Amino acid sequence: MDTGCLSSMNIAGANQARAFVGQLPTQRCFISSHRMSFDVKSLVLKNKGKRLQRRLGALQVVCQDFPRPPLESTINYLEAGQLSSFFRNSERPSKPLQVVIAGAGLAGLSTAKYLADAGHKPILLEASRFGWKAAWKDEDGDWYETGLHIFFGAYPNIQNLFGELGIEDRLQWKEHSMIFAMPNKPGEFSRFDFPETLPAPLNGVWAILRNNEMLTWPEKVKFAIGLLPAMVGGQPYVEAQDGLTVSEWMKKQGVPDRVNDEVFIAMSKALNFINPDELSMQCILIALNRFLQEKHGSKMAFLDGNPPERLCMPIVEHIRSRGGDVRLNSRIKKIELNPDGTVKHFALNDGTQITGDAYVFAAPVDIFKLLVPQEWREISYFKKLEKLVGVPVINVHIWFDRKLKNTYDHLLFSRSSLLSVYADMSVTCKEYYDPNRSMLELVFAPAEEWIGRSDTEIIDATMQELAKLFPDEIAADQSKAKILKYHVVKTPRSVYKTVPNCEPCRPLQRSPIEGFYLAGDYTKQKYLASMEGAVLSGKLCAQSIVQDYSRLSLRAQKSLQSEVPVAT
Repeated sequence: MDTGCLSSMNIAGANQARAFVGQLPTQRCFISSHRMSFDVKSLVLKNKGKRLQRRLGALQVVCQDFPRPPLESTINYLEAGQLSSFFRNSERPSKPLQVVIAGAGLAGLSTAKYLADAGHKPILLEASRFGWKAAWKDEDGDWYETGLHIFFGAYPNIQNLFGELGIEDRLQWKEHSMIFAMPNKPGEFSRFDFPETLPAPLNGVWAILRNNEMLTWPEKVKFAIGLLPAMVGGQPYVEAQDGLTVSEWMKKQGVPDRVNDEVFIAMSKALNFINPDELSMQCILIALNRFLQEKHGSKMAFLDGNPPERLCMPIVEHIRSRGGDVRLNSRIKKIELNPDGTVKHFALNDGTQITGDAYVFAAPVDIFKLLVPQEWREISYFKKLEKLVGVPVINVHIWFDRKLKNTYDHLLFSRSSLLSVYADMSVTCKEYYDPNRSMLELVFAPAEEWIGRSDTEIIDATMQELAKLFPDEIAADQSKAKILKYHVVKTPRSVYKTVPNCEPCRPLQRSPIEGFYLAGDYTKQKYLASMEGAVLSGKLCAQSIVQDYSRLSLRAQKSLQSEVPVAT
């Protein structure tokens, strides 16, 4: 679960969807910024003059962070660390490979980082002229993001990455809870609190048993009985459920509809921006397995500031410090092939041709499908990608003229029909902290019916939902809290849509084309569509390239020899 895909937007997905807008207008991430809202624009215009001007260093952060959980001893963390050490400890190449990587989202950054650790020379190509756009800064100096980027204890590869970069202190850990709004009790919340004194899975069982506001005891018992096959069958059972939606699985297992309504609608929207009648049950079971089997698996952290500067740039600096190259404004136009069907070079929009000893495509699957060479399209490996399609999502930021009180220093599940999760970023994030006014960041999902609507319609609908979450503080007509400004970020194709029967279509990182590889959360790895999945896919891609070093090196030598003119 990730709002990077509790999600809200996988950095890798959002970056590249924008990066190729010249070729893929339907996948652009549309960003709109407004200081006017709804039909009562005059109200907002008056509010603009009231906006408090902030000065750097003038604010004192008072939000409470919790200690970093002890993750280092967990099996998954150790396994992720072993994979990282594979690169550091691998034999140094006599002649480093030059690996061209298209796409500088988390998948591409991860691929390049670990190749550099192994002594190779990645060339990372990012289409944007401005860098790693998981967030933007507006004219007032305020940041707005592609989505709520949440980092879980169950993300071992990301946690290792933070440690390897020496930036663990940039994660703001929150209390170990999951907090849900109560639609039938506007303004109230229901909590699942995981006690620190109990091991997994007892801490999760305790959290569920202690919550009597969302599920009755008979419903809990029936749900537990329904889960028994997953507990007994393990991973083979989980993988076998890929053919069922969450709703179908619930009905098959005799789980009451209220369990779906009370818990799994919110969970499905948080995991993949879609409802339970579309989401594959495998996705839910994988998340439950991580959260129940790892004591701190469901514990959440926010990044302490904007993702480009606080996460992406440290990776870029690491790559460059080891001889790698990161190039902006480098948009892929075409994958040119040799006569034998292997990659000759990546052709850029500006006419530049980038050659290497190996090639990686680390952009979202929708973009890659547009650029798959005609000669490859009938190969099963590439043909199966047609079933993988990005899901639309909208991220909304609203700045209010006052500090809202009915909120927490945490991620909140809205349980709204239109909204997924939200947070008051003026409380949860140090860089965005403001003692005088709130900035709500909200994930608008499912977004398929809304992605083409105007920003005014989206904000209007959002305010109607917020009036239910903040009945004493927000009214849809702004007669209470006033909007100072808002930003709407639309991503028509984000992470891949995890619908039934997608699993067989997910490709391995090593393609059947010698010297060509894929990275991205849609590729085969165990964390599905998430930031963790993107990072792990990059590591697995880099591992495949390192393992193929001898063959790739020999291929490069033959290529050079064939280019040497024969003396006559």
